Amino acid sequence: MAQKRAVVRQSLPDVIVADLRQRILSGELEEGALIRQELLAEEYDVSRMPVREALKRLDAEGLLVFQNNRGATVTKHSLEEIAEIFDVRTLLEVDLFARAIPHMTDALFAECDDILAEMKASYDAGNIAEWGPLNAKYHGLLYCAAGRHMTENLLDRVTLQANRYVSMHIDKLDNRDRASHDHKMLLDFAKAGDIEGAITCLRDHLVNTKEQVIALVEATRAAQ
Repeated sequence: MAQKRAVVRQSLPDVIVADLRQRILSGELEEGALIRQELLAEEYDVSRMPVREALKRLDAEGLLVFQNNRGATVTKHSLEEIAEIFDVRTLLEVDLFARAIPHMTDALFAECDDILAEMKASYDAGNIAEWGPLNAKYHGLLYCAAGRHMTENLLDRVTLQANRYVSMHIDKLDNRDRASHDHKMLLDFAKAGDIEGAITCLRDHLVNTKEQVIALVEATRAAQ
């Protein structure tokens, strides 16, 4: 008898949420774009019910603004709101990193080294699609030893918003060399137990990304 294999089963709303989220994060669905339930239902070949559920979930994530019987619009943040998103992200990441460093192990450092090697390969290949998930995984590893799950959940929500703007402009963010350098420095500081050096490096890394993203969003909107 063949061995049974576990299969991840997704409901229709789960599938639609995942696809719409990716379309928003990639910029395919632009900020302010109107999304009509009936058109989505036709596009996904489903009834309106799972579409409505998916739109409500994305509203809860802050990616959409949903209104009953009117569909939804892709959230458009002001420049001040975008800055706030990155500021909150920085506060949470710096706190988690400072708390995690005293508890990081050799095994965790080795795992981080492996991810850095994969990220370098993606840099060299110019594989932007692969770089994003690896970057998220690397930062997650840096913070997991803190054991602050509530803070991690808050960070996940804020990072989703921040990554939306990073993804929209990733092809113009010409900072792969600096990012690679910063990521290595973060791990070096952590291995040395230098909390102050580590959080200063991390803060500078995140603020630099924030400033570049805001400048690009402002320029893109001015040109429209």
